[in-house]
Amino acid sequence: MPQYLTSLEKSWFELHQHYHFSEPQKVFNKLIAAYNEKQRAYHTVQHLYECLVLVDSIRADLNDAYSVELALWFHDVVYDPQAKNNELESAELFGRYFALDLSADMVEKIKRWIIATQKHEVTNELDLQFLLDIDLAILAASPARFAEYEQQIQKEYEWVDPDIYSIKRKEVLAHFYLTEPLYQTEYFQQNFEQRAKQNLNRILNI
Repeated sequence: MPQYLTSLEKSWFELHQHYHFSEPQKVFNKLIAAYNEKQRAYHTVQHLYECLVLVDSIRADLNDAYSVELALWFHDVVYDPQAKNNELESAELFGRYFALDLSADMVEKIKRWIIATQKHEVTNELDLQFLLDIDLAILAASPARFAEYEQQIQKEYEWVDPDIYSIKRKEVLAHFYLTEPLYQTEYFQQNFEQRAKQNLNRILNI
């Protein structure tokens, strides 16, 4: 965790310099505490860090990179593997934190983006396309990181019967594998799609 913390802190306070949050340190501490909760294995500071690193690589392609970053900071801030409303709760928490710091339009936009990470539906909104692709970038990770990711997801679902988990997980991965294209942006289609499909094919054919 410490290896991510310095980078995350730098990222957060760069956002603060742009938005001028009223309580930047307090919110940062709450975010880091949330992403370190004991029920998490994948939806942690590691996932947050990996998402934010990707923003840097596509910053020039975004209309509003700061909004994308802010949405990523909050997209998994509420995470209970046994709940079905994590994204909605995360969006609501974001709204409570920043109702006074950001314009109403900005708050509503970012809340909408956070909620969109639940279903990953196709959109014509470029920044949201990138946000959703970043959230799924793990599928195109190195074989070693992808294997770690699968172990982390399984750990978050330890409460599910192993046989049922295996069936349900393969359904999720098969859905991603059969989605054409998997990623919504040209950048991710060109640079991530093939690796993601290879990872998914390998695990589905075990």
